[in-house]
Amino acid sequence: MLDTFDYTLGPGGAVLARAYGDSPVLCLPQTLPGPKGPLPLAGLGGYCFAETVRDKPKGPLLRCVRERDGSLRAVPAEEGQDLHPAAGRFLEEVALPGTLREIGSCAFYNCRALRRITVGSGPLAVGSDVFLNCFELAEVVLEASPDEATGLSALVNNISSNLRAVFRAGGAVQGAFRYPEYWEDIEETPAHILLHTFSGQGYHYRQCFRDGRLLCGEYDAVFAQGHGGDDPAYMALLCLDRLRYPWQLDGEAAGRYRAFLAQQGAVVAAGLIRAQDQEGLRALLDLGVLDGPALAQASASARQAGNAQAAALLADAEYRAAPPKPKRRYTFDDI
Repeated sequence: MLDTFDYTLGPGGAVLARAYGDSPVLCLPQTLPGPKGPLPLAGLGGYCFAETVRDKPKGPLLRCVRERDGSLRAVPAEEGQDLHPAAGRFLEEVALPGTLREIGSCAFYNCRALRRITVGSGPLAVGSDVFLNCFELAEVVLEASPDEATGLSALVNNISSNLRAVFRAGGAVQGAFRYPEYWEDIEETPAHILLHTFSGQGYHYRQCFRDGRLLCGEYDAVFAQGHGGDDPAYMALLCLDRLRYPWQLDGEAAGRYRAFLAQQGAVVAAGLIRAQDQEGLRALLDLGVLDGPALAQASASARQAGNAQAAALLADAEYRAAPPKPKRRYTFDDI
């Protein structure tokens, strides 16, 4: 089935109303055919990727299909009645174009299998409950450098669960930042004043932005304030990502991350082995923070998981970490 897109005309370009296709991995085009030429895809309509679209399109509905060579062809809105929506529980990954500037409310409502989205640089306005019930969403990839203005602030403040943000410019990862989950509690006082309290440092990590740009120094300072209420295994992954891609990471913060990672090394290694993340495991071992007992525990985890590649990496790390055996000296008395 060819990818098919329904959209309307908005003030800044095209607004996607619905996408159809037979692949759970969807890449949206930068432009869509308009009455007078190509239009940038500037917005996602409300409930765009939900199983049921509840918002009525604002204006006449246009339709186009993406040919196998990638070209887009406008077709009548009535053409192709038995289309399969790339939406709801079917959708697993979606790449949004760099032209996108607005995501409507509940755009990904109930996309329970969605695990990764890719966005470009530039500002991004995000409506309410955009990722409601997206329980598997764990990673946002930004086609930008960490010092560029992006829509990451709007995205992470719409997601309270664990989320990893990867900055990838020119195909190379330049930075990776974890945002731990947090919980918000609302309590009403006898004077009918609502008190908001937050459990976990995830809320504070999500405030480290200015004018759409990530403030790395403030982000690293949150870790120094304590993390007793956070999942130690996830915080160890946060440390690993900052050390693995040390964008604007100073020596003091790096020391804190290395010390914590040394404490949780066996746990995070076991998690990487279960996820079959060989590159992450190699990055962890290259940091040299795991001592002998931690390496032995990690090796046991690899054997238990039947992960031969991880077991080989750990065996090599154990060999390199082992103290050299003293060389035996021979004398004439040995003859």
